[in-house]
Amino acid sequence: MQSPPIVFTDLDGTLLDHQTYGYEAARPALARLRDRGIPLVLCTSKTAAEILALRDNPDFRDCAAIVENGAGLLDPGSREPVPTPTHARLMDLVDSLPGHLRNTFSGFSNWSLETLVEFTGLDTQSARRAARRDYSEPGLWQGSAQERREFEAELGRLGVVMQQGGRFLTLGFPASKADRMREMIAASEASRGVPVTAIALGDAANDIEMLEHADIGIVVPNPAHAGIPTLAGESRGRIMRATAAGPAGWNDSLLALLDDPRFQARGT
Repeated sequence: MQSPPIVFTDLDGTLLDHQTYGYEAARPALARLRDRGIPLVLCTSKTAAEILALRDNPDFRDCAAIVENGAGLLDPGSREPVPTPTHARLMDLVDSLPGHLRNTFSGFSNWSLETLVEFTGLDTQSARRAARRDYSEPGLWQGSAQERREFEAELGRLGVVMQQGGRFLTLGFPASKADRMREMIAASEASRGVPVTAIALGDAANDIEMLEHADIGIVVPNPAHAGIPTLAGESRGRIMRATAAGPAGWNDSLLALLDDPRFQARGT
């Protein structure tokens, strides 16, 4: 029985350019996925409101999305984020930290719209969508390495975890892109009745678990940060690295994989 693939991709710094948020270089691979009926799942720290705006674009209209680093899911047909008290509960816990630790982290909730625009590089309308948090709080670390260890330990005691992305440090309750990816794979396999080949692409630390749990992982370089260290799957050829950054690397590596006879022989 053929094993149909599903592509799970990070956005910022991977499918979307780190600076411009453009993806023009990825259009050939996006068209190939559509032509072959291969589902594309957007896996991101972005909010549901941001993804809804992105899905106004025909290239992403039918994409499901894993939002806020795995905290929530957005089905392809959804048109409104589901209200949730999770973010308010999270911020109450963060604000309960001792002052010397709380002041080392500055997040979206602390920033004016002008500051958010400056730090994210988004336009005003997009920044407003990014500020509409449902589950998590991205921000910037402003303390020492020792304070960061203390900060993480105190958060852990409260049930809050930290995830380092390509641009921001994000606080939230335990959840990951990989958790949601596994759930979606299980649901797809149950409905199709055949195993699914999962392809994952990412550029930052919060993508590592997703890359490691996919059948095929592709690390996309991002010169804006230290990137992803060598992963165990690379020695076995299960995880590979794109040679170009951002959407150009995403496009070239995905097209090369889809055109590889060895990959096609898997029934894809």
